[in-house]
Amino acid sequence: MHSPYSVRITMAKSFPSGLQSHLDSGSTTMCYCWRITRKDAVVQGFTEHDLDLTFDGTTFEAATGFTASMIATELGLNVDNQNVAGALSSDSLPAVDLAAGQYDDALVELFWVNFANVDERILQMKGSIGEVQRGDFSFNAEVRSLTHYIQQSTGRIYTSSCDAVLGDARCGITPSTSTGTVDSVSDNRKMVVSGLSNNTNDFYKLGTLMFDGNTSIFPVKMHTVSDGVTEVHLWTAPTITIYPADTFTITAGCDKLAATCKSKFSNLVNFRGFNTIPGEDFVTNYVTKEEDNDGGSMYDA
Repeated sequence: MHSPYSVRITMAKSFPSGLQSHLDSGSTTMCYCWRITRKDAVVQGFTEHDLDLTFDGTTFEAATGFTASMIATELGLNVDNQNVAGALSSDSLPAVDLAAGQYDDALVELFWVNFANVDERILQMKGSIGEVQRGDFSFNAEVRSLTHYIQQSTGRIYTSSCDAVLGDARCGITPSTSTGTVDSVSDNRKMVVSGLSNNTNDFYKLGTLMFDGNTSIFPVKMHTVSDGVTEVHLWTAPTITIYPADTFTITAGCDKLAATCKSKFSNLVNFRGFNTIPGEDFVTNYVTKEEDNDGGSMYDA
């Protein structure tokens, strides 16, 4: 299979002698392989070839419906991009994991491989998954080169709210969790539930929820308690179907405010915001006129 990328890649890369000899022969057996390493250390391999290929301890699964666009490359530190499209037909690539963000910023390695001799290969690009557009039966993922990290803002941002993640090392606490049961559900995201501990209004708002038997994590939009009825709403309807009697684990949420850190978590000592910084209301403040007790006038900001 002759690749349309061969001339362009030959100009940009120095190949191992065996691979270069294969390319110089004029009749090639080349294909692309993608290796994805997620943030949770799950490693998966995919190939456009019609048979599974194995190298570097990874099996690259065939017949996944993957296709790749041309790689846009430029000199300098501009970000190289490629789009990878695929059908959601692989058992190892479930739609629910894509929807839950399991592949966000996952490491992607793109190999150009001689499928007749996988030792003849080259790492063409290393990057991370950017924007993912998902349909009912397929997806399109943007792969960005590692130079895109250089263009991102780093360091702390001075805001009145906390910039730690609830439960991480900077936060320093273990957030409260509870198990619960779905009593009824509507729109596949609005649930009446029972069995929660710490069941005070808004306690689990902005937290996370995981259904038993499923590894996907869903963000919680609302948690209300009224007249003995507890409701939990997710931000978006998951791709799995929620049924009455489903059980789950829910984690407390945090709105990143100092008052919440103190009253809800007793953790003000680890608050990572700057709540005394003047806000926009201070910047736009202006002088107002008030009368004093003697009928005169005085000015106050």
